[in-house]
Amino acid sequence: MAGPTEPGMITTPRTPGKTPGKAALASFMGSAVEYYDFFVFGSAAALIFPHVFFPDDDASALVMSFATFAFAYVARPVGAVFVGHFGDRIGRQRVLLFTLALMGGSTFLVGCLPSYGAIGWAAPVLLVACRLLQGLSAAGEQAGASSLTLEHAPDGRRSFFTSWTLTGTQGGQILAALVFIPVVSLPDHVKYSVGWRIPFWCSALVVVVAYFIRRGLHETPEFEEAKASHRIARLPVAVLLRDHWADVLRVVCCAFIAAVSTVFGNLAIAYGKEVGVNESITLWLVVVANAVALLTQPAFGRLADRIGRKPVFIYGALSSAAFMPLYLLSMGQDNELLTFALAILTFSGGYAAANAVWPSFYGEMFSTQVRFSGMAIGTQVGFLMAGFAPTIVTGLGGVEKGGWTVTAGFTAVIAVIAAISAATARETRSVPTAELGLRPVAVPAAPRTALVDH
Repeated sequence: MAGPTEPGMITTPRTPGKTPGKAALASFMGSAVEYYDFFVFGSAAALIFPHVFFPDDDASALVMSFATFAFAYVARPVGAVFVGHFGDRIGRQRVLLFTLALMGGSTFLVGCLPSYGAIGWAAPVLLVACRLLQGLSAAGEQAGASSLTLEHAPDGRRSFFTSWTLTGTQGGQILAALVFIPVVSLPDHVKYSVGWRIPFWCSALVVVVAYFIRRGLHETPEFEEAKASHRIARLPVAVLLRDHWADVLRVVCCAFIAAVSTVFGNLAIAYGKEVGVNESITLWLVVVANAVALLTQPAFGRLADRIGRKPVFIYGALSSAAFMPLYLLSMGQDNELLTFALAILTFSGGYAAANAVWPSFYGEMFSTQVRFSGMAIGTQVGFLMAGFAPTIVTGLGGVEKGGWTVTAGFTAVIAVIAAISAATARETRSVPTAELGLRPVAVPAAPRTALVDH
């Protein structure tokens, strides 16, 4: 039995029904699984698919392979409207179970596909179909997990708890790279026949674990309260575009920063291979940088709770632009220690700041009524830049020797656009969760009274 409160003791009642730690864990695990699947495809697109799904193993095959990677980003805006609608209508938790199952199933099917040598052009067509299903799933994962965690988190710590959603994404990328390291070391006849399929088949196992963790998490108090008070919109997208169109546009432009991740995790692998870096080393660069980001992202989340979302996000964007050319240049210097140091600086010390903060930064622009839809649609339209970055930059010669200038210039442009867009946003660090996304109510000025001489 609790004793009486002593005089002078200040007590802070815990918000009923909020479980921020459990929500953060569920978001971390779900995102790790979803993006393990997503990044396994990305690694295979850079290293395996040009040999397996296309007739000629040359530069055109690499461009087409990266194009299959990009197709998921075409599906994501469509999936965002669909998944966002139901996330704001029936709840975050149930929709997230659906996205998890869809991602796991489509990834497993990729590992079962026949090669170009077996069925011709039907092979890349089936590959694109599976990739589209991955895109539909990923459209709602980060937005839903971020909304769920944000609404479970206490005021004053929202950025820290939601940062674990994107930290889970880094965990998924680490796992994907670790699984591919032994694959690329296999003899070619094994690697291009059965070896590359194993990482895709392994997805089924980790999906089951994440599914049961996520199933045990209840719906957010914010959503349940909105449902009980009949504040659930019949058409969330209509309300979103009517009341929050400027914030949706702002999120689209800020979300361009995600292209830094695909430049680092996909383009840099292909460029490193071109300038003579061993394939295993390029994958270890991704592993190490993402492992350090597991530590720096929660730290950036804490910092954003102290000084605000905007300065941390803007720093992450501009530092990515500043560090990327140094990282790419180091790959041709035959100095692995320097390359690893710059990989950590670029990704874990730069990009990780924006990556950690955006779940709270974007989510806090919208009310509970449209948060899932707003984040999903805004991010997925913006992520088109990330999806097509490998194809665009490869087509411009970015993975050829000396092509680092193209990649660095591309990174700088998208980073500056994201930083400028973030600068126009409202700072929401001190806004209570219940008041996020609400329009300020104009208070009429009191009438002036004339001065009367007596």
